[in-house]
Amino acid sequence: MISQVKLKNFKAFEEQQIQLKALTLLSGLNSTGKSSVLQFLLLLRQSYQQKLLPEVGLALNGDLVCIGTAQDALFADAKENSIGFEVFWEDGIQGKWDFSYSSDTDVLGLASQPNTSTIYESSLFSDHFHYLQAERIGPRTYLEISDFQVRQHQQLGTKGEYTAHFLSIYGRKDIPNSNLKHPEEDDLNLKLQVEAWIGEVSPGTRLEINSNPALDLVSLQYSYGLSNPYRATNIGFGISYTLPIIVAILASEPGTLILLENPEAHLHPKGQVKMGELLSLAASSGVQVVVETHSDHVLNGIRLAVHGGKLAPKDVQCHFLSRTKQGMTEVISPHIDRNGRIDQWPDGFFNEWENSLDALLEPAGE
Repeated sequence: MISQVKLKNFKAFEEQQIQLKALTLLSGLNSTGKSSVLQFLLLLRQSYQQKLLPEVGLALNGDLVCIGTAQDALFADAKENSIGFEVFWEDGIQGKWDFSYSSDTDVLGLASQPNTSTIYESSLFSDHFHYLQAERIGPRTYLEISDFQVRQHQQLGTKGEYTAHFLSIYGRKDIPNSNLKHPEEDDLNLKLQVEAWIGEVSPGTRLEINSNPALDLVSLQYSYGLSNPYRATNIGFGISYTLPIIVAILASEPGTLILLENPEAHLHPKGQVKMGELLSLAASSGVQVVVETHSDHVLNGIRLAVHGGKLAPKDVQCHFLSRTKQGMTEVISPHIDRNGRIDQWPDGFFNEWENSLDALLEPAGE
């Protein structure tokens, strides 16, 4: 499990150290650097997949993330032409990469690298990894099949585009973490557990999956009780955006790393709270989750999980990113205690409801 990361001269960060726990929540105003924390991890993985690491350099553009050129990646006021990343694991292993800067290239040359190759056996570089971006796949009548991504590497795609194919192959297997079992479904079958958890968003939902390998397509339909199956395009975005997250969590073995953007998208507040609970259960079961979110409901789901004893306070970390008047990114790290209470509420940290309530309590103008 990754315990700490350091970024140097990368995008919004001149030099920043960030602690990670089993569940790490990144929040803050727009364009303050939240995505950059995920992106640097994705860049390392992407470069390894493109066989540029451990010997050549850093691929700024690929299937996981597209930064542009080196000039787009370099901190605006950098005092030296290099970008540096460090990753620390709980077992004491440390990875440090320094990359040389050249403004007109999309590959940064490798100036120095870790001494041990065992780093590349960690979840950051292995198949025990999922990344789901903010722009996930919407409702589709048919979805793609990828034996390479699903059968060989157990991946769902960065947009969740292979989720239906994944369920068609692994849906009858038991989930590896029994602690993630939904309280109202005793069978550990992956598909049944997915249906139980998706029921927190849309009660009674059942999945109908039909694969057509000859066309490299798979259909995903939904039914409710005894109803006939509905096309996904007649259901809406909430389930389509949520389904790959639930599948990724339930299918992950202990030791898996999940990077997740905006799990609250298109979800009703109750579903967002339940999403926070599910993320907490995953973290308490040995899965490391780093999530970027703007949802106070997701945060409250996590707080309720801590309050209910489902996640230890020491296993959750919040980071709030903001910009100073000088334009520098500042990271503030509120702490959640055993009662689910937060020790500090910096301005902008999920306090808009309180601000709006204060305004509403003021007498209305004439």
